[in-house]
Parts: sequence; C-alpha cells; structure tokens
Amino acid sequence: MDILLAHGYFLHADPHERQIMKPYPPLGILHLSAYLKARDFTVEVFDSTFSDLDTFKALVARERPSVVGLYTNLMTKFNILAMTAWCKQHGATVILGGPEPPYYAAEYLAHGADIIVRGEGEVTLAELLPHLARHGLNGLNAIDGIAYFDHDADRVAETPARALLQDLSALPWPDREAIDLDAYMNVWREHHGHSTISVIHARGCPYTCTWCSHSVYGNTHRRRTPQDAAAELLWIKERYNPDRIWYADDVFAINPRWLFAYQAELEKRGVRIPFECISRADRLNERVVEALAQMGCFRLWNGSESGSQRILDAMQRRVIAEDVQAKTHLLRQHGIETGMFIMLGYESETVADLEATVDHLKRANPDIFLTTLAYPIKGTPYYQQVADRVRSDKPWAERSDRDLTVGGRHSRRFYSFATRWMVSEVGLHRARLAGDVGRGRRLKLAVNTHVGRVGMWLTRHQIERSGQPIA
Repeated sequence: MDILLAHGYFLHADPHERQIMKPYPPLGILHLSAYLKARDFTVEVFDSTFSDLDTFKALVARERPSVVGLYTNLMTKFNILAMTAWCKQHGATVILGGPEPPYYAAEYLAHGADIIVRGEGEVTLAELLPHLARHGLNGLNAIDGIAYFDHDADRVAETPARALLQDLSALPWPDREAIDLDAYMNVWREHHGHSTISVIHARGCPYTCTWCSHSVYGNTHRRRTPQDAAAELLWIKERYNPDRIWYADDVFAINPRWLFAYQAELEKRGVRIPFECISRADRLNERVVEALAQMGCFRLWNGSESGSQRILDAMQRRVIAEDVQAKTHLLRQHGIETGMFIMLGYESETVADLEATVDHLKRANPDIFLTTLAYPIKGTPYYQQVADRVRSDKPWAERSDRDLTVGGRHSRRFYSFATRWMVSEVGLHRARLAGDVGRGRRLKLAVNTHVGRVGMWLTRHQIERSGQPIA
C-alpha cells in the first residue's frame, strides 16, 4: 500500500466516551482516502473507534506499511504518541495531521513523527507520497504545507502554507465504504434508539472567537454546491437509510441563499431526513428557521458561551446575548429543540458574569445546555493572550491543552461548584415553570444550588498550597 491512514480514538478505552456512546466516523481521513484513491494511490484505513491499540500494532507488524498517516487532536494525543512510536519501530514514515500537531510540531517531531501536515491534507499527501517513494525524507522543502526537522540546520523547518482548496464539490465524497459504518449506526440504535450519520458540506469558519482553533481550514468559509451536497445525501439515504443526520459544519445556516437552494435540491430528490446542526443566532431569522424546520431540523446547537455581554465581546463572539435568547424562543416556536454550549472561566470572568449567564439561561430556556471550562488551545488568540500565565504540572507528553491552567484564574474546584450551582439553579427555575415536578426534585435542586453557591464562596477565599490567594 502507499499509505495507511488511521486515527487514535479508541471508544472502549475511554470511560467518558463509553458513557456518552455517540461515536461518529472519522470524516477527515475518509476524505483523504477518497481523494488519494481517485488518484490511483493504494490506501488502507484503520478505523480505531471500535478497535484497540493491540489490533493496530498487529496490523502494522503484519503489513509493514511504508507510510502511516495519523489524524491527531488533543483528545487522541496520547494514543497517537504510542502509535507513532510503534510505527517507527517497524520502519514506517509517520505523517501527522489534524488541528493539534501544527502548533506542537517540535514536540511531535521529537517524539517520533517525521512530517507534520499543516492545513488541509489532500493535495499535500498527493504530492508527498511520490516524493517519499523517490527521495525518502530528503528534499522535503519542495513540498508546501508541512513541517519537518531539518537535520542540516538542526531546527524545525516549515514550508510555505499551501493554498486552501476552493472547489469542494470537485472532491470525491468521503470513503465511507472503507469502514464499517453499520457498526456506528448499530451503536446509536442500541444506546439512543435511532441511527445517525455525519455529513460535512463546508470547510472553515470566518468568525473570530478567540478560543477557537482554525489550524486546518483557516478563517475562511467554503461550501460545496447545493446540488453536490444534496446528491450525497440522496446516496446516503439509498445506501444506509439512517434515521438522522448530523451536519458537522461549523455554522450550518451561515448562508441563507445556499440553505434555501439546498432545501430545494433535497425536495427535488425527495430526501427529508431529520437532522441536528450547529449555527449562530445572528444567522437565524424567521424564514431561515422555517426552512430548517421544513427540512427536518429537530435540534439546533448554539454556541452561546456566556450570558455576559462583556465576556462575549472579550471573546470576539460577535453575538448579542438578548438575540441568542430571542432566537432560542424562535426555534422552539417552530418545533426545533435548542441546545447551548456554555464556557466558564474565560479571561477576566467574574461571579457577576456567571450570574449573568445563569440569568441568560433562564431567559432563553434552552432544552439542554452543556458546560465546559475554558482552556487555552495553542495557536489561538486566547492562548496568546494568557501565554505568560499558562501553567502545567505535567511534561508535554503526559498532558493535553485541557490540562493547562491559567495563573490568576479561579481554581478548578471553584468551577466545579460554579457548574453545580448553574445547572441546579437553572433546573430549579425550569421546575418552577413546569409546575409538575415533585417536591423532592425541587428540594434536591435547591440544596445543590445552595451547596454550589457556598462552595464558590469558600474556594474564592481559600489559600492555595503555594500561599497565593485564588483570584
């Protein structure tokens, strides 16, 4: 084979992921596989999701691939390092791609990787594979869009950035036939009562949220044609007949004209599959929401992040909290469930900002909201802003960016209590609105609200082991 493509997400080895049980196929490497196969490269895909590290090791030892390409993100980093080391022991050239490696190129190269792909990988791999076959690791400066260790100069070298692909509809559809897609659908049916398949119709996001990484697709927005996108969905319906679709686009409803054209193309083909997606409040209006509902949107996720306008502005979210609330109500009026992502702990956030977020959630009343603690992802404006205060008590190979803390910020224990308070306070508000929730449930929520509040107060005033007060 010319290349073995793999990723490092082992579902059954991750207790948290086993609780959620919502796996999606690795569309990134399936796009690469399809592109390379269309250009007559021989490609094998190792889908790690339902497999294990030992099976991957056995495959590499048996097949001895000359080149292995590994998709890497902060969640799979530790598995990727182990996979890289094994591949190197068996003579493979290891290429890493994905959002994580470009900003830690020196570290990944020091831990065994030979080449880091920066940005989109299709054209880069199509140029790189013949080069490696003829010249090995010599002359890599001729390949745009990569980083590698230049032994002559004794440094990490980066070649010029590769131009982003403009015509996404010229690309083949993801190579879903290379993996066992039925396994994904069966897991969803078993644990959630329905099957689902993921699709992506666009690349890149033009928005400026400071904590978000754009390392692969850049600050751009490029879409497939409505005709191409609808044709793929028809093929998916005829081939797999899923109960639901997950649109993995960063902002699905970003372009109303495209959305309406896509709706018309789906109707022309007789395709209507219930779906969920992510969008932004500022891209929604009555007509767009009506179209989403008619197309089968049953849930829309909104990256609300905070209810404090001061924090939203600091994040450069370019949204208005009141507009998020209004659009949440609009979606529900059209029968679309609403989900929100809430981020705690962003730079300069105060208890007053957290209180504004709780008030925001009460006013918006989404069907569900998920919370996360802000962490600085290297390469983002947020990371650059707090770089001199980023702390970690683990060496690079033993931690991910999620393990990083920011000096001067409240402790993780504080945010654990804050989350408890926030979830319980909003839940209690909903219970009062519903009027039909049992007294025991309301009492439990009230107790958790109080415990969260008290815990926040106590942790704000405690002294860290270092002797420095928590900010």
